[in-house]
Amino acid sequence: MSTAAEEIWSILREVAQSQKETDLKFKETAREIHAMSREVKTTAREIKEAEYQIKELGKQIGGLGKKFGSFTEGLALPSMEKILQQRFGMEVISPSVRASKNGKHMEIDVLAYANSRINQVYLVEVKSHVREESIIQINTLLEHFRSFFPEHKDKTVYGILAAVDITPTLKGRVLDEGIYLARIHNEVFTMETPEAFQAKAY
Repeated sequence: MSTAAEEIWSILREVAQSQKETDLKFKETAREIHAMSREVKTTAREIKEAEYQIKELGKQIGGLGKKFGSFTEGLALPSMEKILQQRFGMEVISPSVRASKNGKHMEIDVLAYANSRINQVYLVEVKSHVREESIIQINTLLEHFRSFFPEHKDKTVYGILAAVDITPTLKGRVLDEGIYLARIHNEVFTMETPEAFQAKAY
């Protein structure tokens, strides 16, 4: 039969063993936390690097978009000049026209007009891929044109959307808005407006 002293020593040994195991677990947990901290720091650096790469890629894509847009406009100009002169009788054709007034700005891809008996203005917007906002944009240009170019206030103003790619739905929308549509075929823009088309005059 064990004595009270033996029981106490037994309990103390168990407590000591338990404390030892707890210390080991604590050290292991500390190591795991330290390792996790290193991983978190590494992950943070990786995230920061990824964010930088994404930002740089965005800049590059934006630059390519601008270059492609400029290429499209350059491609469109010779054939658009021919259309504006031969079909619409325009006398003056100017690419990339910019105007500023009262802190506001307007940029037109191609501006064409005639001062003779025709007395008309045509605003040409060139788009690689036509979207809904492309239609809003050309309508906005047409609506505010005279406020930026008062010298043409007595002329009738029309819009032409010159597109490389456009869906059938958006093509219908462009024509319904009374805007002329030109499409590119074999590096040449040609008009794509049906016989019954009625252009909207501004």
